[in-house]
Amino acid sequence: MNKTTRSLAIIGASAIVLSASPPPSAVAQGQVTLTIATVNNPQMVDMQHEVGDFEKSSGIKVNFETLPENTLRQKVTADIATGGGQFDIATVGTYEVPIWAKNKWITDLGPYFDKMDAKTKADYDLNDVIPSIRKGLSYNGSLYAVPFYGESSMTFYNKKLFAAAGLTMPVHPTWDQIVGFAQKLNDPSKNQYGICLRGLPGWGEMGAPMTTVINTFGGQWFDTQWKPTLDSGATKDAITFYIDTIKKYGEPGASSAGFTECETNFTQGKTAMWVDATSASGLITDPKNSPIAADVGFAYSPTKVTPKGSHWLWAWSLAMEASSKHKDEAFKFLTWATNKHYIRLIAADRGWGNVPPGTRLSTFNDANYKKAAPYGDLILQSILTADPTNATLNKVPYTGVQFVGIPEFQAIGTQVTQNLAAALTGSSTVDAALALSQQEVTRTMQQAGYYK
Repeated sequence: MNKTTRSLAIIGASAIVLSASPPPSAVAQGQVTLTIATVNNPQMVDMQHEVGDFEKSSGIKVNFETLPENTLRQKVTADIATGGGQFDIATVGTYEVPIWAKNKWITDLGPYFDKMDAKTKADYDLNDVIPSIRKGLSYNGSLYAVPFYGESSMTFYNKKLFAAAGLTMPVHPTWDQIVGFAQKLNDPSKNQYGICLRGLPGWGEMGAPMTTVINTFGGQWFDTQWKPTLDSGATKDAITFYIDTIKKYGEPGASSAGFTECETNFTQGKTAMWVDATSASGLITDPKNSPIAADVGFAYSPTKVTPKGSHWLWAWSLAMEASSKHKDEAFKFLTWATNKHYIRLIAADRGWGNVPPGTRLSTFNDANYKKAAPYGDLILQSILTADPTNATLNKVPYTGVQFVGIPEFQAIGTQVTQNLAAALTGSSTVDAALALSQQEVTRTMQQAGYYK
């Protein structure tokens, strides 16, 4: 199996799925229909409610299919591998973009921005997009996707529960402090648990927060020779800590709890803390969606040995597939959904606290956003200080904070987290899960040609 074929088999895509394209003549008749499959995150759901604005201005019809993150990646993999041209637009993450661009699966957006007239280009204002977010969506200096929303990670906590227990959350907590709080606030008899951490298998589910714990403990997925380091040293310590914390003080049914489930547990007051994506801030502080909105507190993501890699960098973004027959129409949608007008549209309809976060500097500087989102500076600093090129204490051969930027990681991360989910349910131990993972990852890397 050659490297390109191997990548096709391995990479799972977070993709917006579009139906088979109509004939070119349909464009002139205004009959183009884009069928979009998106992740079921609140910001993407909001886009569905607002798409009439785009349809009215462009004459292009849009249909949505909403799927959980893992399901979306799996569903799109087969079609992406064939290059069959069934999709016009893909919703991709920071992990996928450089790999897809290298394989020529998505289109360089530079020429399309260059074709914009001066006013349209100024209105979109590409330079307003946060530089680190823009850099993560580039390959060889060219932009291949535009961010719909960006994020880092942070600590959410229930101020009411903390006050009742006489506890104070520091702005920069350590993991030792977090565990201490979780122990004191854990009371299963009251259906109250100390913390919610993702336990749902998946490189982008459990794998994301767990990898930040690995980083800040001083560990890494691979050494400089691409040998996995899962069953020894700081990496093993970090993973053991993560699983043990969930088992002792975490949510019940943790092996089925991903971002959405933890968000629900937290907003219902069932968990005292939650360490996860900064993009959740708007929803959990919206009284219409969160019963504990007035009681939510914010702190930076916890640290241990080093602050490096303790908080991630991510963007859900829109890209054009290279085989699309409707690139001009697709670009119209990309720039509609990611421009300043769209942010103002959401602000008017749903409030400034619910605008797509983490993409534009102007959003963080807006007085209305500052008033609605007092946590905004914490989010911006987390995004600006997350460095995918320097996310581990020791030198490593890869980039990425909560992921390893190689095609094989999608399969590796999913397999390892599946093994660890067995440790969460008690059908295995952490030691056994890590020993098995070490063997499996070593075999995968050997087969991929990283070493003999």
